[in-house]
Amino acid sequence: MAQQTLRLFTMTMVARVSQGMGRRTFVAALANPVARFKTTKGSFDVELFMDKLPITCSNFVDLSKTGFYDGLTFHRVIKGFMCQFGCPNSKDPNSPRAGTGGPDGGTSFALPDGSTVKRDGGGNIPDELVVPISNDPGTISMANTGMPNSGGSQIFINTAKNDFLNYFDDRTPSKHPVFGKIVDGMDVVTVIEATKTDPRDKPVEPVTVTTIEIIQ
Repeated sequence: MAQQTLRLFTMTMVARVSQGMGRRTFVAALANPVARFKTTKGSFDVELFMDKLPITCSNFVDLSKTGFYDGLTFHRVIKGFMCQFGCPNSKDPNSPRAGTGGPDGGTSFALPDGSTVKRDGGGNIPDELVVPISNDPGTISMANTGMPNSGGSQIFINTAKNDFLNYFDDRTPSKHPVFGKIVDGMDVVTVIEATKTDPRDKPVEPVTVTTIEIIQ
């Protein structure tokens, strides 16, 4: 089903090109990798906007390919808002530190042009506030502490129109760059979003990501 949806996505892009988008735009769209999240509630696919946010996407791809995300749980789920994931401490779903962790400091990853980016001492990457993509339903965004350059491995899936989180929206100080969008399996995310949670917004029944497969 997922492969069929991806083919339909490609066909849609071809149709748009024939209507005047241009060959260069078409090639860029097809170059973006897809991240397949395999969870205990089912699978969903995310197109990563590598052509627009290479640092953020390459960080995510590196963590996925090295198994960093394998076995982690969604540690914060708020119906009508978002589902948050990516803290290494969430491997133990009962850990009080879930939501506080990230990658090892000083580690590096490669960009599509062959250059490398080094995470800072706290495992964080530079903010990539370069393309005004809104935090709309079905988009994937970087979580952070609210301080500049504090994103590492944690991400969230928007399940509502959360444009107040946009870095280009002056209503709040929040600055969360969108770096992907679900292209198949939003129904699975809806199931995750509906999971019963405790007073801390943690799922009562853990929702685990067994692995994230990167499809180039």
